[in-house]
Amino acid sequence: MDILLTGATGFIGSALIPLLVRKNYNITVLTRNITKAEVLFNNYQLNFVKNLDEFHNLDSFSAVINLAGEPIFDHRWTNKQKQRLIESRIKTTEKLTALINQSISPPNCFISSSATGYYGNCYDQIVTENIPPKNHFVAQLCSTWENVALQAETRVCLLRTGLVLDNSAGVLAKMLPLYRLGLGGKLGHGKQYWSWIALEDMISAVLFLLENKHCYGAFNCTAPTPVTNAEFNHYLGAYLNRPHFINIPASVLSLFFGERSHLLLDSQRIFPQKLLQAGFQFKYKNLVALFNEIL
Repeated sequence: MDILLTGATGFIGSALIPLLVRKNYNITVLTRNITKAEVLFNNYQLNFVKNLDEFHNLDSFSAVINLAGEPIFDHRWTNKQKQRLIESRIKTTEKLTALINQSISPPNCFISSSATGYYGNCYDQIVTENIPPKNHFVAQLCSTWENVALQAETRVCLLRTGLVLDNSAGVLAKMLPLYRLGLGGKLGHGKQYWSWIALEDMISAVLFLLENKHCYGAFNCTAPTPVTNAEFNHYLGAYLNRPHFINIPASVLSLFFGERSHLLLDSQRIFPQKLLQAGFQFKYKNLVALFNEIL
């Protein structure tokens, strides 16, 4: 299988590469910095391209995996930053969709990123894939992003990804130093649900959707056991055997993070109904079991 992969140097993409290589897939990586990518993946035989303008179509590929996108939490959401977040997702997806549709023998599958931000704040409601998007910035960004991908004339799978957890990078890696210093605690009232997935399960889900031809549409990429922020705080603090009793009010989070605070305070009790119905098996259904493995 010949695969075109965007976002390969990111958190999920860099973990996905070894799994694809073990399957003996031929991988072409789209990256703005080929030198950096060659250093990062120097143990693997990969092809690199800098721009999608190098292609007139995607006839030579069996599948496209689109993980490209500016990190959403790293910078305050000014109008300029919002535009950057939009363009980094929508423009790449538009180009890929156009190239797929220009192909005489198009790729058999187009797997494209989205996020659980699609659902917004759902309080205690159990959220499956048929819930419509909310009307705030992240939800509309995800909705537009998905709709562009769905224009591709092939089998499309959308990855509505929650908090991806690993000790090497991502949100958990950023939290660990604070918790080890005894600075962990609840965010807001702590009753908001956080829907999470182990990095290992995340990349396994991508491979599962890639190889199962009956899968299409949106998939919640989250473990089937979401926890509240208070529970997450308790499990992590207790596992590290560190104090974790600080409580940061929602007003303080809003002051420091602005509109981004929704990502911390919105409640998303998400259930991966379609993945489970398709036969995907999670290795880590329990947060404590994951902590035991990776910490």
